[in-house]
Amino acid sequence: MQTLQQQQVIKIEEVERKDKLLEIVSDKYCRIILESIMNMPKSVIEIMAETKIPMSTTYRRIQSLHDNKLVATSGMITSEGKRLFLYKSKIKGIQSRFSDGKTEVKLIINN
Repeated sequence: MQTLQQQQVIKIEEVERKDKLLEIVSDKYCRIILESIMNMPKSVIEIMAETKIPMSTTYRRIQSLHDNKLVATSGMITSEGKRLFLYKSKIKGIQSRFSDGKTEVKLIINN
């Protein structure tokens, strides 16, 4: 098992980015989706089947995670000529600490 010292950790300095990351981690659907795509890329259909999250909710949360640079997106064209996007979490975890009126947020990168 990797220790925290061996994992790549990025400290977030910008207040708006910290707030957005804390908002995302407080959303249960975002957490479930991130957990689902932690180890291997999946399509929205695969995520929905695994997590039982409704389609519209899954698409909205994936878009939010993408906008906040927490998922990597790859795509391909199927044999039927349709576009298929796969999503994989860029992070293994988020650490936050509130002390003396200051909020500290760190991202643990998914290698």
